[in-house]
Amino acid sequence: MDLALFGYAIPSIRKEFGLTLPGVISIVSIAFLLAGALIVWLGLLTDRVGRLRMFQFSQIGSSLLVALHSVVPNPATLALLRGTSIAVGGLTYPVTGAILAEELPARYRGFWMGVLQAGYPLGWVFASWWSVWILAEHGWRSLFLVGFVSIPFVLVVRFFVREPPRSIATRAESDKPQLKELFSPQYKNRTILVFCAQFLFVWAYAGSVFLFPSYLADDRGMAVTRYSELIGWGHLIGVLGYLLASYIGEFVLTRRTTVIIWTLLGAVMFQVVVWLASDFMQTLLAFGVMSMFFYGSAAVKFAYLGELFPTRLRATAFAFCGSLAVTLGSAAGPYMTSRMVEPFGWDMALSVIVGVPLVCAGLLYCFLKPIPSGLEVEQVQEFLSEDNK
Repeated sequence: MDLALFGYAIPSIRKEFGLTLPGVISIVSIAFLLAGALIVWLGLLTDRVGRLRMFQFSQIGSSLLVALHSVVPNPATLALLRGTSIAVGGLTYPVTGAILAEELPARYRGFWMGVLQAGYPLGWVFASWWSVWILAEHGWRSLFLVGFVSIPFVLVVRFFVREPPRSIATRAESDKPQLKELFSPQYKNRTILVFCAQFLFVWAYAGSVFLFPSYLADDRGMAVTRYSELIGWGHLIGVLGYLLASYIGEFVLTRRTTVIIWTLLGAVMFQVVVWLASDFMQTLLAFGVMSMFFYGSAAVKFAYLGELFPTRLRATAFAFCGSLAVTLGSAAGPYMTSRMVEPFGWDMALSVIVGVPLVCAGLLYCFLKPIPSGLEVEQVQEFLSEDNK
């Protein structure tokens, strides 16, 4: 919801601080670069001190930092708060990924990890439905008071979620993990490939989701009520893609193959949204189908990444190959897209700066090894170590 709300707040932030589109996107980019520097350290700390402790820190810290957006006095403070909140809140990604990979039954692990990722489009849906009246009645600053909503969830984590026994045993038996281990001969290839694929995917993802409200307003002439409705319903349709990808990746194809298919189909549908869809209903349907594949591919990647690395390095790998790649891609994609809008126009900027990296991200997964479903995480490591791919 926070990511969606910031996207909706961009036009109002531009107006209040007198910023150009590249200027306000620079705040986004600086924030994500700052977050990237912090989140790898936080992920490494998660493997060292435990999942639940860092999970609770993430929930409380990010909630307060997001709420503080409502009182920022200038763009520099906004960039600083944005960066720290993204880092602390983004820690939820490696923490939950590690917990589920280590706790769920092997036969259904990928499916339920994919279901968890459906929270992203649902967050966009809810934010789209109620952000318009908040903006109209109370202004953009009030949007970020939503940060307080997640604080009570800490009690759920504290009393109903356990520290995975695998994590406890590994910390007791092994030395403290080091980031450089991801680049040892055993893991180097998969570390580099997954990082690059995730970076390119999020370059495309962030370039689309953060700028789509501005695109629909500036290029399609839609009022805020119309484009928020379109994006909200489009993301709701997209939830089906998350669930379908999770099912197919678990029970029909491998997760790697599903990622490739979903990403490339998403790239095709993105071009349909930009070049072929014209009126509201066409754009809504095309955006919804695009969300199913483009955004829905994240459901399978989450589970696949959790299997590629051993327990002692799992949260660190999630933080580096997932969260750091996400923050860097989120910094680069929107900024580069915004810079290309004025000289080349919205359609060409989106088509090239978003579309091309998305295709490359899908193709990079062809160089990774498919993993059969139903293996325990220890068995996955044995399977991958056969040829160290």
